[in-house]
Amino acid sequence: MSDDHTHVQDFFTARAADWDHRFPDDGPAYAAAVAALGLRKGDRVLDAGCGTGRALPPLRAAVGPTGVVVGADLTAAMLRAAARAGRDRDGTLLLTDVAALPLRSSSLDAVFAAGLIAHLPDPAGNLREIARVVRPGGVLALFHPIGRAALAARQDRTITPDDLRAEPNLRSLLTRSGWRMTSYTDEDTRFLAVAVPAD
Repeated sequence: MSDDHTHVQDFFTARAADWDHRFPDDGPAYAAAVAALGLRKGDRVLDAGCGTGRALPPLRAAVGPTGVVVGADLTAAMLRAAARAGRDRDGTLLLTDVAALPLRSSSLDAVFAAGLIAHLPDPAGNLREIARVVRPGGVLALFHPIGRAALAARQDRTITPDDLRAEPNLRSLLTRSGWRMTSYTDEDTRFLAVAVPAD
């Protein structure tokens, strides 16, 4: 396992038990971001880096009982917290790395990724792997329940020009990774970039 993976697992393992209590008001932002995906009943969707599974209930509601919802995360403690919260009823929980998804190519209609991009050791390669499992015409949502400036303030840091989530940087990264960004929102109450597989 790489040092990057160990760092991510250590970070989230230490915070898993009280993660939902630290951010109790994020539900509406998650629901709005899921709605932006335009999912239909029966769709197949992955929550990549699902953490405690906060997106799983709105994803299940969007795809209905005939749809498929999978929540994948690298940290077992986060998946255990998702199960304790009952979110395993809304989707299958999968302990895996997004760098090597155990899913067939072009098998998904959508991927939802909340807070994931900042924790990817190889953003371009990892986003290419996510593109592999999404069908032509599918969609990717990169989401955070607060915007870049609000997140930087929470973390007591300054946004720099090389910030991966800045629109030009993210657009370029997505293009290099087999995606075409179709919308970008960065405001205090949410960050949401939507992309589709490149032609």
